[in-house]
Amino acid sequence: MKHTFDHKVGIISDTHGLVRQRVVKSFKDVDLIVHAGDVGKPEVLETLQSIARVYPVRGNVDGGKWADNLPFTEVVKVGQVFLYILHDVNALNLDPVAAGFNAVISGHSHIPKIEKQNGVLFLNPGSAGHKQLKHPVSIAFLYVSGVSIDAEIVELE
Repeated sequence: MKHTFDHKVGIISDTHGLVRQRVVKSFKDVDLIVHAGDVGKPEVLETLQSIARVYPVRGNVDGGKWADNLPFTEVVKVGQVFLYILHDVNALNLDPVAAGFNAVISGHSHIPKIEKQNGVLFLNPGSAGHKQLKHPVSIAFLYVSGVSIDAEIVELE
């Protein structure tokens, strides 16, 4: 898939302490990385920060001193678009259209999903951590051009 874009964003979630080498390679040319929670351990963020700036949120498995500074939600401006990030989309307590968000990024379910609701992109990259029987190991990319956003889910195995 060929994209023309102003910004390429790497989207990852549910690493549960594991950063695969394929993730590092896949993210080598991103402008920034969004981690939608269940990081697992601080080394995950250190590895990702060696690639690009990381915007993480806290997931339900992120406990302990190291996770105290992780926000439960995050707002990130990429070019002309605004991303709202939280771990569990079921905890979304605002209207993203009224709030002016172009995309809502979440994790938690381990199910990769891209859908549009009322002009807002909802993206779950799936789980990039340990392989599970039902769901693929996956990440996602956002391609931002002006106010338009394209999303792509990439299965790693």
